[in-house]
Amino acid sequence: MATTFSPEVGGALPSTMSDLPLSIRTIFEHAIKSHPRKQIISRDGAQVLRFTFAEFGKRVAKLANVLRTLGVQPGDRIASFAWNGHRHLELYYAVPMVGAVLHTVNIRLFPDQAAFVLDHAGDKIVFYDGSLTKQIKAAADLQPDSGRTFVQMGAAAEPFEGALDYETLMTPEPDTYEWPEIDERAAALLCYTSATTGDPKGVLFSHRSTFIHALASGLADALGISERDRVLPIVPMFHVNAWGTPFLALMAGADFIMPMERLDPAGVIEMCEQERVTLSAGVPTVWMAVRDMLQAQGKKLPALERVVIGGSAMPTSLMDDLNGLGIDAIHAWGMTEMSPIGTVSRDIAELAHDPGMQKRERYKQGRFSPIVQWRVVDEHGKDVPADGVSRGDLLVRCFAVAKSYYKNELANRSAFEPDGFFHTGDVVTVDEYGYMEIVDRVKDFIKSGGEWISSVEVENILMGHPCVKEACVFGIPHPKWQERPVAAVVLRDGQEADEDAIRGWLGDKLAKWQTPDRVVFLDAIPRTGVGKFLKRDLRERYKGMFAEGDA
Repeated sequence: MATTFSPEVGGALPSTMSDLPLSIRTIFEHAIKSHPRKQIISRDGAQVLRFTFAEFGKRVAKLANVLRTLGVQPGDRIASFAWNGHRHLELYYAVPMVGAVLHTVNIRLFPDQAAFVLDHAGDKIVFYDGSLTKQIKAAADLQPDSGRTFVQMGAAAEPFEGALDYETLMTPEPDTYEWPEIDERAAALLCYTSATTGDPKGVLFSHRSTFIHALASGLADALGISERDRVLPIVPMFHVNAWGTPFLALMAGADFIMPMERLDPAGVIEMCEQERVTLSAGVPTVWMAVRDMLQAQGKKLPALERVVIGGSAMPTSLMDDLNGLGIDAIHAWGMTEMSPIGTVSRDIAELAHDPGMQKRERYKQGRFSPIVQWRVVDEHGKDVPADGVSRGDLLVRCFAVAKSYYKNELANRSAFEPDGFFHTGDVVTVDEYGYMEIVDRVKDFIKSGGEWISSVEVENILMGHPCVKEACVFGIPHPKWQERPVAAVVLRDGQEADEDAIRGWLGDKLAKWQTPDRVVFLDAIPRTGVGKFLKRDLRERYKGMFAEGDA
């Protein structure tokens, strides 16, 4: 009998495998059926609440019934304005599984920015933590006729007239729900970029991209989360889905622990100790503060095996210090547009014989995920060699990378190529072992006397100074050299250093033309809502520093 070919697969022989959709529901049902006794742990005011995955599943079903009672339809955007907590996690699953889209709003946005993203997304309902009532009211007051419903989660210090109460809505609802079948390419989550320039840009993640990202980020050479782990995400759930950990942890069957607003170093250490956390994730500033407190107290966290650090470049001194405390510091890099994990820095077999080289490689941002296609190109769009020296603009595409922004054609034209490659805005090198290193953001390079200076490189060296807690390097216009670097420095508590001492210390570590002409001391460096340095603010503040007389 002749073989029949299906036109649906381009004339190739169709497989006999199932084509059930890759969906968030698949992760959810696996978690509650295969790992019913594993735990969701969450601070809630002065309490620490615990739910088994099975109990969590029933609360998610109750919430789905609440959403139906409130009139939520497929495709509706539902906003969250919340810390890392169990109610926020319930929204992570219930909203996309009923066919709606969860829009996680950054709680650190200014009121006008929060109002902008709520309006741009077209959110129908806003779920907010009671401790954030003041902030969400400030945004809501800018749009008094929006017609949105507001639902308060937990106790509040001040009232929000007309807001509904989460637990009151949940109480009468049944703890079962007939989940609909949803196309894997349907939108599930909406995140906005942190907007270091211009308005925030929206990225719609699909069920399919979320599932694939969780699978890839769980690989042993990525985050490597297993059923035996107890995971504490310090990275916020209001920013790129806490790097995908709410889905990866439940997919793996790992206990998932949420700190709510207790993000101070004492709170993080307390949670790590009490809950025997084995893996955590967060930006460098969090772990620098935790390191400082652990060193000051002369203690370690014996259960904490590894921390994933991203959001900005990890200072080499931080990696060394955490390793000295018995914690494997794992550098990762990614972007909102990438779901977000793009690279993770782990050991490789090829360098097992050379621990010194392996250590130097681990300082880099890491090797690409198998679900990321990448190119590094010069100013003519030609690929540069992977020799660890040749620099170029990094372009990416693939299964969990955006192909466009949400309702933003102007940004789409400059950010995305016709073949789907996305311009990350990072200048990088890739070496013979496949390790990618970010040289700088395109917009943060400093052009001085015909030479390019990497602000990231200088920052990393500065943060190795024993008195320096944080350092941010930026370019200021100069009448002779076009631009010259300036360093903004925050000193460690109890430490003292002046400008001459800092510049003198850099003398044998940087060429003279790379060394900042000035060092300014600040109590805090301005940041975006997700902790990235706001260099544009510093450039504006100090733009007149080099007058004609300095030439």
